[in-house]
Amino acid sequence: MENSYLQKLNSAQILPVKDTDGAVLVIAGAGSGKTRVLTSRIAYLISEKGVDPSNILAITFTNKAADEMKVRLEKMIGYVDDMWVSTIHSMCVKILRSSIAHLGFEKNFSIYSEDDKERVLKRIIQEKGLEPEKFLKLCKNHISSAKNSDLSPREYRDENIKMPNIGTIYDVYFEYEQELKRANALDFDDLLIKTLHLFEEQDSVLEYYAKKFRYVHIDEFQDTNTVQYKIAKLLSSYHGNIFAVGDDDQSIYGWRGAKIANILGFERDFKGAKVYKLEQNYRSTKNILNVANLIIKNNGSRKNKVLWTENDGGQKPEYYTAFDENREAEYVATKIKSLISSGKKASDFAVLMRVNALSRSFEQEFLKYNIPYKVFGGFKFFDRKEIKDLTAYLRIVTNPLDNEAILRIINVPRRGIGDKTVEIITRTASEQDLSVYEVILGVDELPLPSGAKSRLKEFKNLLYELILDAQDLKVPDFINKVIEKTAFLSQFEENTEENESKKLNVSELVNSAQEFAKINKDATLTDYLGSITLSSDLDDFDGSNFVSVATVHSVKGLEFDTVFIVGMDETIFPISRANDSVEEYEEERRLMYVAITRAKKDLFITRAKSRFLYGRRSDTIESAFIKEIKPLLYEKKSPYDYQSRDFGYSRERYARGYTKNLQSGNEYGYYSDEPTQNPFSKTKSFSTGYNLQGTAKKQESTTSSGAYRSGVKVNHKKFGIGTVIAVKDGGRVIDVAFSGVGIKSLAVEYAPIEIVK
Repeated sequence: MENSYLQKLNSAQILPVKDTDGAVLVIAGAGSGKTRVLTSRIAYLISEKGVDPSNILAITFTNKAADEMKVRLEKMIGYVDDMWVSTIHSMCVKILRSSIAHLGFEKNFSIYSEDDKERVLKRIIQEKGLEPEKFLKLCKNHISSAKNSDLSPREYRDENIKMPNIGTIYDVYFEYEQELKRANALDFDDLLIKTLHLFEEQDSVLEYYAKKFRYVHIDEFQDTNTVQYKIAKLLSSYHGNIFAVGDDDQSIYGWRGAKIANILGFERDFKGAKVYKLEQNYRSTKNILNVANLIIKNNGSRKNKVLWTENDGGQKPEYYTAFDENREAEYVATKIKSLISSGKKASDFAVLMRVNALSRSFEQEFLKYNIPYKVFGGFKFFDRKEIKDLTAYLRIVTNPLDNEAILRIINVPRRGIGDKTVEIITRTASEQDLSVYEVILGVDELPLPSGAKSRLKEFKNLLYELILDAQDLKVPDFINKVIEKTAFLSQFEENTEENESKKLNVSELVNSAQEFAKINKDATLTDYLGSITLSSDLDDFDGSNFVSVATVHSVKGLEFDTVFIVGMDETIFPISRANDSVEEYEEERRLMYVAITRAKKDLFITRAKSRFLYGRRSDTIESAFIKEIKPLLYEKKSPYDYQSRDFGYSRERYARGYTKNLQSGNEYGYYSDEPTQNPFSKTKSFSTGYNLQGTAKKQESTTSSGAYRSGVKVNHKKFGIGTVIAVKDGGRVIDVAFSGVGIKSLAVEYAPIEIVK
């Protein structure tokens, strides 16, 4: 039996597998094979030590990880149905179903979802005469934080006595707990907290499970919160056999309650604990690991380790600074397209970012070059709720008969128009064969109380004013007017990471409209909405073959052949609020470490000198993390760098030229794909020999022979029929005007285009 799985382990891995007595902590570096060690250890206990599977507990943190572990174990040792392999929440439900009567609940308790939780809280807040808009998310977040720290309403109040609104939070928390009890219900956090209380208050229950589980295994130990840690200690209190696997350098969930102190203090809390380190990496090249080691060694709160590998050295990670976020996305897209053309699959690539608000420019470039992609850690940009809500206002202005749009935002931001009112409006519209807008225009005829009529009239007047504004304002200015008149950002006032991301997304929409207006001088609001519809259209790609566009948080545990870490500007990565806390700043550095160690073969890191954020364009500063690793990076020089002496002009002169170009109607501005000897000229250009794709691949004969020239009609797979209006970079790049889409700069070698005969 040993030969079947133990021989697959290296010398460092086999030591903790065979160390079966007492407390054991395995510090498993990224890509070091921790899952193999964990499953091998369980197999060893059963096959070599004769432990009954029912006496083994294995806690994971996702259902997928639990299922994968079961599959592996079945292949290694066969029957494992009696073994408890699950997430900690699933384990707690199983325990509570049999023993929760001790806490005054029935075993058929309901489990409230987040939506259920919000509805209960909203009702409580309204009954107290408070505004849900102000207090719902506030109370919800604080209640979850309190439960994650095992604090009752009174304890949470006493610990935060000087916190603003703490009295209200206490009252709502207390009443919420009473409501759950009356409903015989638990929320998601309660599954943990009630199990902990059950163990602490009922010795017989704790004794049963502590004796039952001779061996307790916990994966991703660095992600445990206070309550989970206490449960783990109690479950292992009888036999003392706890096996924890994790990596303090990958602790990145502090914002949701995870305590890195749990893994760093393991030896203190479990006397006589043995610690093993897994430092051999099987995933990445030497050059990638050198960068990872260099960045993470700057953290003070960590257990020292250095990843190493027997893999090849590989290419030095490449660092590229673009002029702006559009050039950054273009660089990434053309690089991926060239590598796909050379034989790689789209699924080999990941584009990782700190906040998903940065994804829009990458999505648009991938669309332009027909690169299949999928967004993780958030929705596709134009599919995000706040973007759909805001663009619904634009749709109403261009077409007041759009019932779907008007119903979407009739109460966004909340303006006191209730479900009953909406029900009467829609029923009247159906009965009288009218649009919702027409029914609202006749609000005085509706069977509604005066208050509801007054609020509907305010909404009607708002729409009327916006329709008038749209006739006089350019598209970007009109969007800003909508944001202002509707008080759209008021719904994101609470200072949370989610709200900051939503505000960034709103500013990105304004940026999108500005970019569209620059190259489509006479474009209408209808034209812009048409471009949005095109950009948000889901492509019919094979789901197994796409570029992953993701936040770093959402790819932990995954790996990719080639990784792009983008948006490496100060205030973005690390995030700005981390500057006020050593703990948060070190978590940001761990997040960067996680991003780097997702890469197997190639790593690219990018940033932009200018970026549109918070409603305005600003120069950016290089991330401090780049400065820490720069000696190990190959810095790719951009031919668009306005500070380059090769171009013969200064940054200031270029900026003046860009402004002058826009004022004189030059639709290219600095977005033309090749610099010119005179930045004010549209026509005199020179070739730097630069290939957008970063390869030496020979240009197709149709391009070199001049097949693409001004006036030629082309068909793009996504944008349809367009007309070539400019040829640049020796024929490698063309500007094409597409009806309803605008002007697109396309790399001929990789864009999905063909000449229309």
